[in-house]
Amino acid sequence: MKITADQNIPFVKECFESLGQVRLYGGRQITRDAVRDADVLLVRSITPVDEALLSGSRVKFAATATIGMDHIDRAYLERAGIGFASAPGSNANSVAEYVVAALLALGKKYRFTLEGRSIGIIGAGNVGSRVDAKCRALGMRTVLNDPPLERETGDEKYRPLAEAMGGDIVTLHTPLTKEGADKTFHLADERFFAAMKPGAIFVNTARGGVMDTAAVKGAAATGKLGGLTLDVWENEPNPDGDLLEKADLSTPHIAGYSFDGKVNGLLMIYRAACDFFGVEPTHTEGDFLPAPDVAEIAISKEQAESRPVEQILYDTVGQVYAIGRDDLNLRRIVPLPEGQRGAYFDRLRKEYPVRREFQNTAVRVPTRAGDLAEKLAGIGFAVRTEG
Repeated sequence: MKITADQNIPFVKECFESLGQVRLYGGRQITRDAVRDADVLLVRSITPVDEALLSGSRVKFAATATIGMDHIDRAYLERAGIGFASAPGSNANSVAEYVVAALLALGKKYRFTLEGRSIGIIGAGNVGSRVDAKCRALGMRTVLNDPPLERETGDEKYRPLAEAMGGDIVTLHTPLTKEGADKTFHLADERFFAAMKPGAIFVNTARGGVMDTAAVKGAAATGKLGGLTLDVWENEPNPDGDLLEKADLSTPHIAGYSFDGKVNGLLMIYRAACDFFGVEPTHTEGDFLPAPDVAEIAISKEQAESRPVEQILYDTVGQVYAIGRDDLNLRRIVPLPEGQRGAYFDRLRKEYPVRREFQNTAVRVPTRAGDLAEKLAGIGFAVRTEG
């Protein structure tokens, strides 16, 4: 069996060699020639999987190690009888941790506390529901908007879009869809930003196409926004340089790039492929996840008593995930010649350093620092009280 795979899927060769011969390509280099004699195709988010790529090939099974599927022509795969799998929820916690890190960074920059603030979460699936839980743990008031889930469940916790957009912070966690009642393409357009509260913060970690670049730039230029964090961009891997410079935090589509999330995605599609071909899986998480670089953090009684809780949260999160580093690295794209920017953007993703999720780090907290301990645990850390 021959397997064509995106080289940005970690350990994909080591994992899938139990099924066949693995050939690695850059995601944008997976062409018709690369898949012509392949039995299996494994991609991430930047390779369109459709008839143009697969017609005439012998691919029997295709998978994306991502939660998003806007790059997959599901209808074609079904017509062609090609098996398919994705990795729903695999990196949802990674994205939610990114949002927490971004909000804490913005709070530090603009000197506000998150506790008591409202956040509109547009899209409440695997990612949005985790953002909801972490923000509530921080003492924020969350407003969820998700029309498909509202119709499916009838749950009144899903509120109208206008209500979610009235938050102090608005964050997008929808798939990218271009048709139908729940179309999200350019959801964040001029009318969207006009309806937001003046001085509200806008965050997009969904897909670049869910926002209209010109509309975001306009809102930022007029002072409508009180903060802006963008991890996704229209026309990736060539983000708009002017918009990139206007954002407080600009990162290269890596919100979901925790190492834990990548390995989760790898194993989800590996198990699906094994099931499709009737093979017993032989690999588990333990084969690929290393020990965390930061296994433990200690917060002293003096620190807990003398410093604001959110300052401690910011410092603790920063020891595990320094979001400012990702922002700084992407900003270096601006002075590059246009012809080099795309390759630089892709290289940041390909060479992304190992980032472990919060649950891998134990935080020792004084017994009486109850609020701090609860918030640390609520955003995902393993908390140990002592003293």
